[in-house]
Amino acid sequence: MFSGLVNGTGKLTQIEQTDHTIRLTIDLDPALQEGMEVGASLAVNGTCLTVETEQPGRLTVTLMPQTYNLTTFKDLPVGALVNLERSLKIGDRLEGHIVTGHVDQTTPVIKREVNENAIELTFKLPDELRGQVISQGSVAINGVSLTVMKQADDWFSVGLIPHTQTVTNLYQLRVGDLVNLETDVLGKYVAAQLGGISNGRS
Repeated sequence: MFSGLVNGTGKLTQIEQTDHTIRLTIDLDPALQEGMEVGASLAVNGTCLTVETEQPGRLTVTLMPQTYNLTTFKDLPVGALVNLERSLKIGDRLEGHIVTGHVDQTTPVIKREVNENAIELTFKLPDELRGQVISQGSVAINGVSLTVMKQADDWFSVGLIPHTQTVTNLYQLRVGDLVNLETDVLGKYVAAQLGGISNGRS
């Protein structure tokens, strides 16, 4: 379980693919590694993964092909920045919102505007997730907890304050780029009670 308050970014330095697994090597500031021991849960661009190996300034995580193909990892090049968040501990403050690390869909940026020192990003809202995204509600974009500014039938927008631009990779996004999207888990339960949801993502 995560809060969507990203601890920082790491650099994807190696991608190893075999028939059944994909291993990612990530270089990061050793100061970010507290609590990232082998076996720990780590959200990488909003996807909950397990730390497989760890040494100062470097760690590896492993993905199953389904997760790899249903997230943006399949499109990321070596050298890409990824958002990193350690899992919550009992007693931690929940200052973002509850993020499971189970990505619902990938979705593209369809508009990017700079408004003074903020960046406003507009994303396509997948048909399967309509009803789970509402104005002033919460979403996780590449694992970052954000408040929905505006929402229509087929799009929604969020704003990036300077702090978010500094500590995450979202400032790099341009029109056409895909992101990992996870809707608010509480909204999922409400939607399920009102008629059921099925999106097939994990």
